[in-house]
Amino acid sequence: MLKGLSENIRLQMLVVTVGGILLVTKFVAYFLTNSNAILTDALESVINVVAGLFSLYSLVISARPKDENHPYGHGKIEFIASSVEGSLIIVAGVFIIIKSIFNFFNPVELRQLDLGILLITMSGVVNFATGYVAEKKGRDNNSMVLVAGGRHLKTDAYSTAGILVGLLLIYLTRLVWLDSIVAVVFGGIICYSGLKITRTSVAGIMDEADYDLLKRIVQVLNDNRRDNWIDIHNLRVIKYGAKLHIDCHLTVPWYLTVLEAHDEVDELSRLVRENIDPSIELFIHTDPCVELSCTVCGKSACSSRKADFRERVEWEFEKVIADKKHGLQ
Repeated sequence: MLKGLSENIRLQMLVVTVGGILLVTKFVAYFLTNSNAILTDALESVINVVAGLFSLYSLVISARPKDENHPYGHGKIEFIASSVEGSLIIVAGVFIIIKSIFNFFNPVELRQLDLGILLITMSGVVNFATGYVAEKKGRDNNSMVLVAGGRHLKTDAYSTAGILVGLLLIYLTRLVWLDSIVAVVFGGIICYSGLKITRTSVAGIMDEADYDLLKRIVQVLNDNRRDNWIDIHNLRVIKYGAKLHIDCHLTVPWYLTVLEAHDEVDELSRLVRENIDPSIELFIHTDPCVELSCTVCGKSACSSRKADFRERVEWEFEKVIADKKHGLQ
């Protein structure tokens, strides 16, 4: 885990460094050309660098170990960093749209578009490569900051590709007003990208359920059920940055000793960590079985049955997340 966090920090430092170089390159292209479309790309690079620095700070903070004041660690700051990044992207998009509308009615002369196109093309390729690596490593290390930053850089690269198409049209047609139209369109795309990043980060702050992850966990447990695992219910996942915290209730035969029940909990924890994420924290509460459980319990060596076994019930997602033991209605 510490190795993964260290890798995240090093990669984010690389992202910030590359972002700074691209920022200078794009502003050089803007001052050479006077193009609003290129300014759109340059301003998004400003956001990349500012957000990248804040994200780097959040990764350093989230890497700190748990303490008395933060018993679940410091990972939540990653969600705050992502929300700040999303907000800054929206502000940049709005500024671009306003300036482009102004210049549509008050056009400015464009210069050296050929050189500007070359610089922006190089920047777009580097942006996409950096974003791809950042997003991939972020997924591997469960870092929302790197995933959000990587997506932003890739979106920036896609925007750059679209802007290049617009610049080529302007270069070939000499229609200066197209510059403002292209900038407005991609300003809107930038705003939409910022809204998506902000929406995801707010969902993390509010502990919104990650249904895809929950379904993966349910599938792993359902495929590896043990005789003493009568049902799993009240399953919940909370994200603390790169750290996952899972709560659930495990129903076991009522006559198991504390030690035997603990062994079942250990086995379930091992299964989840091996198949989902080795760094997951699990808090598993054991419940004793009741008469309702007998009809779905396939444990053959049970001398305490109060009802006959009728059928195996699959641990479906909707039932596992509910706070209710399995049984036949």
